[in-house]
Amino acid sequence: MISSATPDATDLSSTPLERDARAVSSESSKVSPGDIAIGVIIGRASEYFDYFVYGIASVLVFPAIFFPFESRLNGTLYSFAVFSLAFIARPIGSVVFMAIQRHWGRGTKLTIALFLLGTSTVGISFLPEYGSLGDMAIVLLAVFRVGQGIALGGSWDGLPSLLALSAPPNRRGWYAMMGQLGAPVGFMIASGLYLLLYASLSTIDFLSWGWRYPFFVAFAINVVALFARLRLVVTHEFDLLLTERELEPTSGREVLKSQGINVIIGAFGALASYALFHVVTVFPLSWIVLYSKQSVTAFLGIQIVAAMLGAAGVVCSGLIADKIGRRKTLGLLAILIAVFSGFAPTLLDGGTLGQDVFIMIGFSLLGLSYGQAAGALNASFEPRYRYTGAALTSDIAWLIGAGFAPLVALGLSAYFGLAYVSLYLLSGAAGTLAALWINRKLEHHD
Repeated sequence: MISSATPDATDLSSTPLERDARAVSSESSKVSPGDIAIGVIIGRASEYFDYFVYGIASVLVFPAIFFPFESRLNGTLYSFAVFSLAFIARPIGSVVFMAIQRHWGRGTKLTIALFLLGTSTVGISFLPEYGSLGDMAIVLLAVFRVGQGIALGGSWDGLPSLLALSAPPNRRGWYAMMGQLGAPVGFMIASGLYLLLYASLSTIDFLSWGWRYPFFVAFAINVVALFARLRLVVTHEFDLLLTERELEPTSGREVLKSQGINVIIGAFGALASYALFHVVTVFPLSWIVLYSKQSVTAFLGIQIVAAMLGAAGVVCSGLIADKIGRRKTLGLLAILIAVFSGFAPTLLDGGTLGQDVFIMIGFSLLGLSYGQAAGALNASFEPRYRYTGAALTSDIAWLIGAGFAPLVALGLSAYFGLAYVSLYLLSGAAGTLAALWINRKLEHHD
């Protein structure tokens, strides 16, 4: 058992919140895989809640209050363009905050990153409308969105990598899926909150003040998640585990120079899942609002039910991966996503029933594939590069797979037809299969 009665050098250089978290954790004698899993789930659920609060607002709110001078379609496309800024900024955040961690420690880095995330999120909630502030309202929205992206990149704590390495060899698929549960959980909470507000308020009240409430909730959740994660990552046992596993930050330039091929292969290995991610979460809502007679509240309800199927799929992915392997699971699901892409236009253009079927099947496939998408190929990294390499791999996968998905899917389908949604999903599946094949060849060669 660790005593915290006498402060050491680490205590003197840490933040007050970090020291409080360490004091609470001082009763723990060991960090178990279960403790790490809880930290991963809490951290990822809070991040995904932020994701979807912003994503849903990009469809239901931002076109009307920030881009009222454009048609509803173009206003939504502009909103999605701002939405993508976070994914461009995310790798920058990872590189900058890795340097912060090397100089001032993991707890300080995480505190600053999540403080930036909370500040940016609350800042959005206070933004005046375009009618009050003009173009500056759009500029501030973009600035806060970039802040969210930098913060999300900087909030990487190494917990998923540590969880994968700490899990029993025959249970790595099961432990790997736990962090991925944050996606459907965050989506269900965000969608449920918007559903309640949209159904309870008049359109005027919703666009005036109701939409701001989820952003305040996101800030509160971030505060809770920050303390929960700090309670784990500032413990001496956690530091020891990271040191034993060589999970320490290195510079982004060094990682890309030495392990660039593994970063690219790892990012493309998850491409099918990330391409599907926003095509079944954010994009369909925009399609429904613009081109369907289905009510927003009914569709949000369907998406919540579908997210439950997605959560079940994430859990099942752990069982499947432990039976056949994580790479085979990703390959199999990439093929199924490719098959699904062929039916996407027919379903989306098939009225309420077809759209609901698209959401149900899409979320099920997303859960099964996304459950193993994080870090499936990270074993290819040399141990000393795995911490930073895993972060950059995730950032690039989000950027090329999901960051522009709502913008590209809506823009292409609106101007050229829904068949382009199929091509987008198909390209993601092809990228995953190609990356898995190359990874296997390289591994065999080594």
